[in-house]
Amino acid sequence: MAHLGPAPFRFVPQHEPMVSPAFSRPFKIMAVALLSGLAFWAYQLHGAQMVTTDYLWLWAAWGIMAYTVGHLLMGKTTLTSNGLEQTWIWDKKVELRDLAYAKLIRVPGLDWLVAPRLYLRTLMGKFTVIYACDPDMVEEFKRLSTELKAFRSM
Repeated sequence: MAHLGPAPFRFVPQHEPMVSPAFSRPFKIMAVALLSGLAFWAYQLHGAQMVTTDYLWLWAAWGIMAYTVGHLLMGKTTLTSNGLEQTWIWDKKVELRDLAYAKLIRVPGLDWLVAPRLYLRTLMGKFTVIYACDPDMVEEFKRLSTELKAFRSM
């Protein structure tokens, strides 16, 4: 039977599986400090009245931020020869064979704070952004995007 559509992309990481925290330690510390500072500010603003219904909206917003920071602290990125996965508020998963485009996006000199990210688009047009702060994983991201570009231009 003839293969329909483009051939599947194949990629083998240097180590399998490769696992990296999604975000850097300084970024995590900054997020926790910001969250803690907001809690302190809210407490100072409302003092002992912080549980009245007039102030519940403020603590509800803080709870949503705390939920996000919790996931930021626990987020991990995993690369295998089958795909990329990232744990987050909603887990992200992309199969490598379905990739049409990949681009590594980073802020030069600030990898220690702003996690490099891999922008991915599948053959079906779905896009995903995967973060990783480990230098070895970032090098694999770079190699993956280079190999994918060469593969898709054949």
